[in-house]
Amino acid sequence: MATITEPRAVRRTPPPEGRRRGPSRETLAAWILVLPFVVLFLAFTAGPVLGSLGMSFTDIKQRDLRTPFSVESVGFGNYLKALQDETFRKAAFNTAYFVVIGVPLTLVVALGAAVLLDRGVKRFQALFKVGYYLPVVTSIVAIAVIWRFVLAPDAGLLNTVLGWFGIDGPNWLASKTWAMPSLIAMAVWRNFGSAMIIFLAGLQGIPQSVEEAGQLDGAGSWQRFRYLIVPLLRPTILFTSVTTGIGYLQFFEEPFVMTQGGPLNSTVSVSMYTYQQFGFGNYGLATSMAYLLFVVIAVITFIQFRLLREK
Repeated sequence: MATITEPRAVRRTPPPEGRRRGPSRETLAAWILVLPFVVLFLAFTAGPVLGSLGMSFTDIKQRDLRTPFSVESVGFGNYLKALQDETFRKAAFNTAYFVVIGVPLTLVVALGAAVLLDRGVKRFQALFKVGYYLPVVTSIVAIAVIWRFVLAPDAGLLNTVLGWFGIDGPNWLASKTWAMPSLIAMAVWRNFGSAMIIFLAGLQGIPQSVEEAGQLDGAGSWQRFRYLIVPLLRPTILFTSVTTGIGYLQFFEEPFVMTQGGPLNSTVSVSMYTYQQFGFGNYGLATSMAYLLFVVIAVITFIQFRLLREK
């Protein structure tokens, strides 16, 4: 009768005594390669960020640059002063107005253009892509020249067209009512091309079989788009809404070039008012405003991720 033998335990040879266990050559080489980035990051990113955070809790002004150790800590005084500043609150309202209207409008226009290019325009599609994306890479100065011509009160293109229908157009950029909508229209025209390219890539990544299955089930064009295409575009919508929202919360170039924040601060933004405070030498107050904006951006981005993430 054969006997069953138990498998012999594999004996592991212990490492020789005295051998030093340290990082391998590959690890040392990797750290040597990343060391320049680490040094530059600490010197030009992490260092200034932490330094500006510390400045926001002091009363440092331009005159204190020669004697930086003479500044005094004010705690959250700068933050309270910013929140009590009437102009800052006006700038916060203008920024919220710009974001609440501008971001959805930009995404809707971008998605509409992407659908038209994906489904309707087959010939010269590359030409339309370049044309829609061109404002994104165009200088804000050139864009300002174009839009000042369009929105000029007397001989502007828009008011001329309205005059054909007997409508007397306003002075768009000098009106408290119409200055901000004019900047929003310019921002949408300038930025929707970037979101359109991303939406177009998302649409082209959806299998054709998905829409064909919906068509076989009797779903119309709008139903297929609403219940099949849009849910599959949720990651794309999340990405475009987050990036567009962050950019619009920091909008600065449009009012700085077109209206200088006027008329009567009706177009001044938080970024622009923070820039003005830096120009006035109120460094502590300006950095506190910048960090208030940072907190708002972080909170809104978190909310967008919670609402638009894949379930």
